[in-house]
Amino acid sequence: MLEPIRCCPLCRRIGVRRAWATLVLLVALLWSFSSVAADPAQKASPSALDTYANAAMKAFDTPGMAVVVVDGNDISTHAYGVRKLGASEPIDAHTIFPLGSNTKAFTSTALAMLVDQGSLQWSDRVEDRLPGFRMYDDYASSEMTITDLLVHRSGLGLGEGDLMLVPHTDRSRAELVHAIRYLKPAHSFRSSYDYDNVLYIVAGQLLQAVSGLRWEDFVQQHILDPLGMRDTQVSIDAKVPDEASLHARIAGPVRGFGKQSVLTDVMSGDAFAPAGALKSSATDMGRWLQVLLNHGVMPDGTSLFSQTASEDLWTPHTLMPIAPGPPSLVLSQPQFQAYAFGFEVRDYRGHKIITHLGGVLGGISAVVLIPDRHVAFAVMINSEDAGTLFAMREHLLDTYLGLPSPDWIANYGQAQRQEEAEALHMLALSKTASQREIGPSLPLTGYVGKYKDAWYGTITISKTASGLMINFDRSPGMTGALEHVQYDTFRTRFIAQGYEDANLTFSLKPNGRVDQITMNAISPLADFSWDYQDLHFTPVTKNSR
Repeated sequence: MLEPIRCCPLCRRIGVRRAWATLVLLVALLWSFSSVAADPAQKASPSALDTYANAAMKAFDTPGMAVVVVDGNDISTHAYGVRKLGASEPIDAHTIFPLGSNTKAFTSTALAMLVDQGSLQWSDRVEDRLPGFRMYDDYASSEMTITDLLVHRSGLGLGEGDLMLVPHTDRSRAELVHAIRYLKPAHSFRSSYDYDNVLYIVAGQLLQAVSGLRWEDFVQQHILDPLGMRDTQVSIDAKVPDEASLHARIAGPVRGFGKQSVLTDVMSGDAFAPAGALKSSATDMGRWLQVLLNHGVMPDGTSLFSQTASEDLWTPHTLMPIAPGPPSLVLSQPQFQAYAFGFEVRDYRGHKIITHLGGVLGGISAVVLIPDRHVAFAVMINSEDAGTLFAMREHLLDTYLGLPSPDWIANYGQAQRQEEAEALHMLALSKTASQREIGPSLPLTGYVGKYKDAWYGTITISKTASGLMINFDRSPGMTGALEHVQYDTFRTRFIAQGYEDANLTFSLKPNGRVDQITMNAISPLADFSWDYQDLHFTPVTKNSR
């Protein structure tokens, strides 16, 4: 979410960010935001695009994909594959896909509309507009502005707090916002870039406090309805007939390996909606991209938001560190990148683009705008196959920028195989180092009890006839067995397929009772939203002996 991350392992490796990961060291650089095309955009041949799309889907075994391209006043949609493996219903221009973190642009646009109205300013302090808001640090609490909420410089670590959302939660949005005060910062306020989801949820609550409308109602009434985005759903739990099922590889040693499977357990709950819950179609995304390219002007000539708001949305604020990618992808690596309001501003082969990734468990998306060519496109797939998503993205960029294009399908395939080989090697090393015959220090009943983390809440560890069980009490369905690894470390075996398993290490007091529990994800490919490393559990009840 989950940008991704949010949003998938390959995104992190190649330095493209949600998730649903980390990117760019930047030279401060301001660009002109003119919508007038400097050079005419190249035209994409529909048949050539279809051939390329089908080749990419075949290479990465992707079930379904939808693409929309806005080229000047023309909007074209392209649909490929099936909604669900094992079924025959095809993807079409109105099939609904999750947008994941591409929802963030709608949240920041909604706030920009309130700025247009004079109801707030970007420099307003959050605590003045959302009474009761607190961060862990007093200075950050008192100085955080609405701008700070949107640009990932709060001091929170990458994805910190996401386990309040992923994979499910029984929290209300207000409860989640309250819990943010217990998230210990990883860095000082405004010192560095780290992608987060939780502060966009704060932004949604602030939108409600100022406008008097829930985030869902404001987005529906002030963005979706005026644009005629009739397919788009503001609730991730909404069910519509023409909706893509979500898929992932969950049959292997860790998530991301094995055959493609239909996910029966997908993300749910509206608490995280402002950060990543919108679902949309290629048709509707065309309308959204068109109004963004036109700086808020709708087809009928009226304005959804102002030219000033458009400039605000694309103004860089936070420099992002660039991580070198594998040699096969060096041509796609940016030389600069920064985060704006729900958008990333970066270069692609010497051209400025506005972009963002999005992802939830089982589906990922990409949005790209090329302002000086007056071109934009979105790619949405109903699986976690980043190779398909990025090969399509780079192919479309090369096409509309008139650039010679390498074999992105092969290049991303090579990068993926390299990453998978390294991950399997790391997993093998960790298993070799395990000494199961050593420990545990206590009888299993000594680990039983309820444990609490300040921001997450409680977990319950219980003893059954077959051994220990763990339940994440605020995440419905997140339960499973605990299997001894070595010493006082156990690993989860979650019942639900596709949940990232984790190691739990119990630290003991001198009297032999549990003092604390720390955790870490087992898979080296785990998405940052499984932020087990940020948890610190201590006993709530007396442990049995």
